[in-house]
Amino acid sequence: MQRRATRIRLRSVRHDGGSATSERESSFHELVARRRPGMLRTAVLLAAGDPHLAEDLVQTTLTRLYVRWSAFQRADNPDAYIRRSLVNALIDERRRVWRRREQSVAELPDQAAVAGLVNPVGQAVRQALRDLPPRMRAAVVFRYFYDLDVAQTADALKCSEGTVKSQTARGLERLRAVLEQHQPTVSYVPEGVKS
Repeated sequence: MQRRATRIRLRSVRHDGGSATSERESSFHELVARRRPGMLRTAVLLAAGDPHLAEDLVQTTLTRLYVRWSAFQRADNPDAYIRRSLVNALIDERRRVWRRREQSVAELPDQAAVAGLVNPVGQAVRQALRDLPPRMRAAVVFRYFYDLDVAQTADALKCSEGTVKSQTARGLERLRAVLEQHQPTVSYVPEGVKS
């Protein structure tokens, strides 16, 4: 007669009646409440202004953090861990099969423009950021939007400092080229100034 071994999931119970799982969940909920707004701001920058992609990146990152909660709690720098998770989520999103089949167009026909809120330079910068590869975009965002130094950015991207420098230089070069095309012209000349 053979006995089948069954696996029983035991929940560790504390002496005060609480459980380790509920403690984990409460600390995770606290993290979400405290850090989600900052994560979303970073994700919007990494997604080049696309709020829907940013929400997806944050949700993917939070899911991964929950699954790897013990590793996150052991991390020396939780902010760097979160930034790296966001970058990994962006890179994974770019690798999805449906993403490669999607065709980008210059102008969306069904997008309504709100009068007075359209900024052609801002739109050009967002589009230029969208056109950068994900790691290059992350290098530019971390270096110039979050003022991380080269070493911190290299740590967040898990690459060498030289790679950060070259990716940042190339990214800035592309952004400058786009901005030079969209320089506003001066149409106002103050009184007393001869043109």
